[in-house]
This record gives sequence, structure tokens and C-alpha cells, in this order.
Amino acid sequence: MRFIFKTDYNQDVKLAKHGGHVFWYSALLLLLLAAPWLFAEYWLAQLTFVLIYSIVGLGLMLLAGFTGLFSIGHAAFLGVGAYTQAVFVNMGVPFPIALALAGLLSAAVGVIVGLPALRVKGIYLGIATLSFGFIVEEVLARWESVTGGNSGIHVKQPDLFGYKVDSAIGFYFLCLVITIVATLGILNLLRSATGRAFVAIRDSEISAQSMGIHLARYKTLSFALSAALAGVGGALYAHKLSFISPDQFNILQSIDLLLMVVIGGLGSVHGAFLGAIFLISMPQVISLTKDYLPPVVGQAPGLQGVVYGAVLIAFVLFEPLGLYGRWLKVRTYLQLFPFYRKGLFKRQKSFQKSDRLR
Repeated sequence: MRFIFKTDYNQDVKLAKHGGHVFWYSALLLLLLAAPWLFAEYWLAQLTFVLIYSIVGLGLMLLAGFTGLFSIGHAAFLGVGAYTQAVFVNMGVPFPIALALAGLLSAAVGVIVGLPALRVKGIYLGIATLSFGFIVEEVLARWESVTGGNSGIHVKQPDLFGYKVDSAIGFYFLCLVITIVATLGILNLLRSATGRAFVAIRDSEISAQSMGIHLARYKTLSFALSAALAGVGGALYAHKLSFISPDQFNILQSIDLLLMVVIGGLGSVHGAFLGAIFLISMPQVISLTKDYLPPVVGQAPGLQGVVYGAVLIAFVLFEPLGLYGRWLKVRTYLQLFPFYRKGLFKRQKSFQKSDRLR
């Protein structure tokens, strides 16, 4: 079984590098297809949220991990997609059309936000996107005739041209299909000339420009594609919650999204999924373990924030490549055992440390 795309250079590009990938990804797909009959309704809902956040994570990974442009206001695109979907679906527009409009409007907003990226970068770009996030949250709260203001707005069930997805299982499969399509699209994009241009910009803007890469065009395109995926994720997020309000798309949501891709592993598609699993499962782990902690610690109101901060600091200091980077090292150890050498990743660690201090 081979997954092949034809490029402009008449070369075969395999999405699966070898038969082992085909086997394990096929097994994972079968597990996801059987999930509604293997897990309880609560855990199926959590898995649905993992799929939704994975779509958003793929977009943010494309922007931050592959283009090197960090956004601290990505929840704004999530909110634009969610409210666009809610407004059009409540007007009777079929789900696929409303979903496309949510993605397109979010992409258009992403182009507008991407314009500051042409002149600023680093912390200044983060401040610009942070400011945009505050603006969108304020607009959603004040534009009461459309968004319902702080009172929020209810979202109707998805309507696929007459067929209503009114069950948790049906909506799960809908999210699964969209996640698979988004993942294949990102993988194909990264193997194209556009994806290579994104990576070149991330590694060195001067070198990329010297090779003829139009920085303004590709930076804006990266923001647009990232925002579009966030908008699609926001549309599914709105349907899953059935009710949305402006406070759901605040700065804390943006930080969670950035935390998701950093801990998952910047610069890897797998990292978007691992980060989504972490983001959804961590609150459950904290909730289960806080009863065993001393009351002064377990009942502290900011426990989750402290845990998130500690985990983020630990990853930045000891594993900058995130969960996926750790898995690569574990896999390499298992492949080379008993011939694994202790200093195999020493050079890589020293590079990451020097890169952080640069």
C-alpha cells in the first residue's frame, strides 16, 4: 500500500516512508473508527475535542513550527470561525457551506493580521497578534446584533444538506474525516515548493530571500492558511459546545494553543496531535491527582496554571523538541539497543541550548 503524490519534478513523494508506517497508521485509523464502541460517551467527547484541537494545532504548527512566526492571539481566529459558523448555520445555511465560509473568512482575517509580520518579528510580532486577539474579543462582545454580546449565542446542529448530525457518534466521525483531510493537506503542502519556502523562511529569512523566495507573499500565505485551519476548528468547536461566548476566545485560550504546539513538538505534524492530547488530558490528570495532594496545594485556585507553567519550563530547558522529540530519542534508543551510545544526542542538545541563548 503506497500513498503517492506526483510533483512538478515527476518524482514520487510517499506520505508513508515504509511499510511499518502504513501498518501503524492503518491500525491507528482502525482504532479511531472503532472508538465509539470502545469508549464511554465522556471519553468519546474528549477524543472529539482532541480532533478539533488537532486541526487548530496543525494550523498553528504551520505558522510557528514551519514558518517561524509566533502568534499569541490565535484564539481570535478560532473565535472568528466559531461565530461565522454559528451565524450562518442559524440562518439555515448547510454545514459544508458554512464551514467553508468560516475557513475563508478566518483566512481573510489572517491576511490582515499577517501584514504586520512583514516588518516585525519575534516578540514584536507576538505583541501585534496579542493586540489583535484583544480587538477580536472586544468586537465579539460589543457586536450584540450579530454575536449576542456577552450573553453568547446558541449553535444549531450540523445539517448536511438535509441530514442532521444530532448524535455524538455522528459528530465524532464528522470531525475525524475533517481531521484526516486537513492532515493529508498539510503533509502534501509541506512536501511542495511552498512548504519548503516556509521552512527556508523559518531557518533564515536572509538566505530565503537570496534564493528568490518572496518573504511578504509566503508570510502572508502562512498566516492565511493557519487562520483558515483555526477557523475550521472553531466551527467544529462551536457545534461541539452548542453555545459560544466571547470569553471562550480570550488570551488564556491563545496561550493554551501556543502551549499545545510547543509541548507537542515544534516543526512536526505529529507534535500537533501530541500537543492536543496533552492539552485535553492534562486537566483530567490534575483533577484526578489533586485529591491526593495536601489541601493547601490540591485546593489552590491556580493549580492548573502552575502545572502548565512548570511543564512548559521543563520542556524548554530539557526537551526543546517537545513530546515528539522525546519519542524520536526513545525510538532511536530501542532501534540501536544494545549498541546505543550515551552521547548520541549530545551535539543536538548543545545546538538547542546555544540556539536558545542566541
